[in-house]
Amino acid sequence: MNDSMHDVAMTPVLPGSVDSAGQRATLGVLGGGQLGRMFVHAAQRLGYFTAVLEPDAQSPAGRVSHYHIQTDYNDPAGLAQLAQLCQAVTTEFENVPAQALQTLALTRPVAPGAAVVGIAQNRIEEKTHFTACADVSGVRCAPYTVIETPAQLQAVQHDRADLLPGILKTARMGYDGKGQVRVKTAEELAAAWAELGGAACVLEKMLPLTAECSVLVARGWDGQVVSFAPQRNVHVDGILAVTHAYEENMPPALAGSARDAAVSIAHHLGYVGVLCVEFFVVEGGSEHGSLVVNEMAPRPHNSGHYTLDACDVSQFDMQVRAMAGLPLPTPRQHSPAIMLNLLGDVWFDSNGGRREPDWLTVLSLPGTHLHLYGKLDARVGRKMGHLTITGSDVASVKTVARRAAGLLGLPGLDDI
Repeated sequence: MNDSMHDVAMTPVLPGSVDSAGQRATLGVLGGGQLGRMFVHAAQRLGYFTAVLEPDAQSPAGRVSHYHIQTDYNDPAGLAQLAQLCQAVTTEFENVPAQALQTLALTRPVAPGAAVVGIAQNRIEEKTHFTACADVSGVRCAPYTVIETPAQLQAVQHDRADLLPGILKTARMGYDGKGQVRVKTAEELAAAWAELGGAACVLEKMLPLTAECSVLVARGWDGQVVSFAPQRNVHVDGILAVTHAYEENMPPALAGSARDAAVSIAHHLGYVGVLCVEFFVVEGGSEHGSLVVNEMAPRPHNSGHYTLDACDVSQFDMQVRAMAGLPLPTPRQHSPAIMLNLLGDVWFDSNGGRREPDWLTVLSLPGTHLHLYGKLDARVGRKMGHLTITGSDVASVKTVARRAAGLLGLPGLDDI
């Protein structure tokens, strides 16, 4: 597959440029959440105007952009307005309708393209592509099978007992642990599939995990690709809690394999933009374990937020550069970092009462960088911001991160 074969040829969109009609160089994004907000900030720093298409009037990205087109993602008039305003378009989340991207690609460069986003929206297609490039990357998926019909369910129950215990995952609309059920027996599998409404699913063998990691790569229209060093991630209840980003965060051989596999996947897809590939580290293979590719996100990723404060070029700078056809420099991380995810839980005490986090104490700690996303209402489980801690050495970063996590009552404290 080569998703770089778009309908419109890409000519670099230069920062701060003005066309013959007096229109400022403008970059567009579908989606108005926090990833869109950080993209907008990165684009504006380079001198671009920005346009956000997002139905929510109070969206984090829409409130800071030059233009906010408040329509549904499939609204023809809204898409036409976005195309008229912008020289190139991206997306901030993978569940934007692929048809909207296809419509925009008729008149504007779109990165990533609809075909790749469509793959990321469907675990079945995603795993098919991971498998197709496994011979090159050397990194495979966990053993799995597809369940879309009662006959396939029965076949698993009779012939694929090796996949149990496993995790049943919906093919579509699953993120942050949603749309997933752990099953131990054939009976539990049948009940779980019924609970999920008989939707298309994959059953994935549960593996003995020792760690999780992710790799961010950026690939340009010309096939140039650069990557950030792999980061080690800690999840709590399916949601990212802590990211460790420093040289010693995982064994060098595993880090190199993860990086090579992510680059291979990006090339195999003909990807344009920023791509995050997530991996499991499982027991066996070597003394440090072996890698299994889990899933990909066709956008910047929560685990890469540390790049805003610890690198000379952030993942959002890379997103802007890739879509606009600008050079992609090899990123340099200048400080070890730990990122703490801030959910709405931080704004509530143990009894469910509303409280304000102790920002005065947290921000008095050395090397703390607070990013709140401009969301007006804190809710339990809602991503409200993140806190990145940087320092001159790993030990001091860990000390401050533990202190900050304790002050805020964050999970994952034992994993810092």
